[in-house]
Amino acid sequence: MQGADQGQAVALDGRGIRVGLVRARFNDGITRALQEACEAELTRLGATVAARIEVGGALEVPLALQALARRGGVDALVALGCIIRGETYHFELVANESGAGVTRVGLDAGLPIANVILTVENDAQAWARIDKGRDGAQVAVEMAQLLKFLRMEMPS
Repeated sequence: MQGADQGQAVALDGRGIRVGLVRARFNDGITRALQEACEAELTRLGATVAARIEVGGALEVPLALQALARRGGVDALVALGCIIRGETYHFELVANESGAGVTRVGLDAGLPIANVILTVENDAQAWARIDKGRDGAQVAVEMAQLLKFLRMEMPS
């Protein structure tokens, strides 16, 4: 894996990499656009979308990720969602808990998860960040490559 030990970017080749997607329906237009950007990039990289799961909102995403991780058959996962600040503390609660849940699932499962749950002030900020779906695909492929490499290099 060229550059892996030198902090340099690696060439992304998604061939043979299976990715599961979990998308929150809340703020549906935005999350659909994130998913479309993510899937287009996964296709460009040669990766396979192995599963597509939809859930109500960002708080439900970690449980669906966990179920996919336990089921197996994926090398990486992508969490897709959008949390837009409102007038109450609910924004902070949802943002913090969904983020912590996504991280916990990835660490517990030993599976890379690209967290593309946007946390923004308004719709305009969300639409300006739709390319984060593409970035999430790249992170998923890169981390899946890295873990495959490390598992091959590790003595049994």
